[in-house]
Amino acid sequence: MSSKSILFLCVENSARSQMAEGLARHLFGSTTRVQSAGSRPCKVNPYAIEAMREIGIDITSQTSKSAETIDPNTVDTVITLCAEEVCPARLGKVRRIHWPIQDAASDDPTLSREQMRQRFRTARDQIRGRLEVLDALQDLPLELDPIEFHASVRVKNLAGSARFYAWLLGTEPKEWTHRYVTFVHPGLRTNFVIVVADGKELHQDTLYHLGIAVADRTSVLRAFQLAKAAGLTVTKPPRTTWRGTPLHELWLEDPSGNQVEIYARLTDEELATRPADLEPTALT
Repeated sequence: MSSKSILFLCVENSARSQMAEGLARHLFGSTTRVQSAGSRPCKVNPYAIEAMREIGIDITSQTSKSAETIDPNTVDTVITLCAEEVCPARLGKVRRIHWPIQDAASDDPTLSREQMRQRFRTARDQIRGRLEVLDALQDLPLELDPIEFHASVRVKNLAGSARFYAWLLGTEPKEWTHRYVTFVHPGLRTNFVIVVADGKELHQDTLYHLGIAVADRTSVLRAFQLAKAAGLTVTKPPRTTWRGTPLHELWLEDPSGNQVEIYARLTDEELATRPADLEPTALT
């Protein structure tokens, strides 16, 4: 995902799109052209200026502009910010992203100045969080070629959970033991496993691990090189494991500490080399 020229659109181009323009200029710098406009432009809302000043960004030089004045040739991504209103829609064949942010401006006379400030801070922070994700996705090299998504979660009741997820996924388990149940759904390209809790206290954080299947041994090794080049955290370098489902695998850690497995199933020829002790072997 790459955006070199972004246009933020809302109705009056006075609050949400103005804050988005200021935030994007601050975040992206000179690497991205940033504009904002509206279908019924007015003036920049003073509360928007104040909310941005609180985080060290000055938007006093920005002005409200009509969407009709924007040259379509200067835009490759349009981000609309309207929630309940109808945002302007134009500019031909460009990538469109919709972020429905509640309008911070209000004519309600019962709202205090501090309540109004808080409404604008909320909108500002919601826009900033979404822009930070967009920034993280800029120029992302999509070089892996995954063929399946894998997720495992811990459960307290294996049998009850097997029934629940069979209903949810619309398929019977592929296999099960006394410790896990595996669902494979080709239509969803998903391999989903529920695992016994082993006495662990379970709450909302029941993720065991995530995984992505790739084509073969070479793809796992290539993923290792790509991960190192990208500066990702490798917790287990490439290896072949033989117990359970034999796999070529690589383990990474995401920014929140979750374990992520990149794996490939073995061919019949590779399975024929299974060692007698079934200990993992380094993949080179």
